[in-house]
Amino acid sequence: MKSKLKKVLSRKKHAEKPAETSPRVTNETLAAHREEVLGQARKFIYPLQHSKHRLVTISISLLLVAVVAFSSYCVFALYKTKSDSKFLYRVTQVIPFPVARIGSDFVAYENYLFEINHYTHYYRVQQKLDFNSEAGKQQLQEFKKTALSKVINDAYVKKIASERGIRVTEQELNNEIAVVRNQNRLGSSDKEFEAVLKDFWNWSVDDFRRSLRQQLLNDKVIVALDTDAKSKADSALSKLSTGADFSALAKEVSEDPATKQNGGDFGFAIDKNNRDISPKTVEVLFKLKPGETSDIINIGYGLEIVKSIEQTDGKIRAAHIVFNFKDIQEYLNDVKDKQKTRTYIRL
Repeated sequence: MKSKLKKVLSRKKHAEKPAETSPRVTNETLAAHREEVLGQARKFIYPLQHSKHRLVTISISLLLVAVVAFSSYCVFALYKTKSDSKFLYRVTQVIPFPVARIGSDFVAYENYLFEINHYTHYYRVQQKLDFNSEAGKQQLQEFKKTALSKVINDAYVKKIASERGIRVTEQELNNEIAVVRNQNRLGSSDKEFEAVLKDFWNWSVDDFRRSLRQQLLNDKVIVALDTDAKSKADSALSKLSTGADFSALAKEVSEDPATKQNGGDFGFAIDKNNRDISPKTVEVLFKLKPGETSDIINIGYGLEIVKSIEQTDGKIRAAHIVFNFKDIQEYLNDVKDKQKTRTYIRL
């Protein structure tokens, strides 16, 4: 009995020890006790902070490695293998890789792939050309040279236009599109228009406007550069306005060998959907009354003056006088001598 009592008292005493030895928190010891608790917590916080910092460092390192690897792949694919894949085309639309340099200005690689993209689409879809065949590979290789030359020339044209204050307005662009649309050359409705662009060239409407804007800018710049053609056209128009015979003048000054000896007569009836002559020419002719003569028309490769001879059943018999432009390359060569071109790919 005594033995059992001793054991109970011993357990009770042992259980009461912690309470007796636990520190008592008072106003005087509160600050010290708080610091002791925080000190214990820091043992767990510091490792967590260290792990977070390490995680951020690793993430940034992996991101840099991925960026370097991606950039290296793009550089290799564009400049070494000269890939024209759709993926790389999209990449160049975001990252301004250069394909050439003119003076201190760069020519975007995207401009070059833009030309390649619509060319390959047209021949693959519309002409059923296999670019994996030997003939297809050769044709594509030749066009790549043409496309590179074109985008470089376009860049020079833009520089000349900027220096001379020449530009294409939105209204001019819209008018040009309206001319083509009114002749049903690209579909009669907006939906059909978009479908034609997509089917033939894999273009959006914005892509078409971009290409047309450059074409119109080229037309304006060549008029400014080829003052000889402009002078001849102005002289012919002046003579016509004072009563000169259109047919006789065409035989004398026109630079179209196919119609010159016929007094400028086209030799066939023209309707609104005619594909053999410029859309601008068709547009102007159908605004003239029989016997009337137009002002000077820029048809891209030259300047033209047209006359409506007669109109029957919605078709017009007409004649024209043409003054051809010199090859724009002749003018660009002078500019290229002053501002050298450096290309970053060899074709």
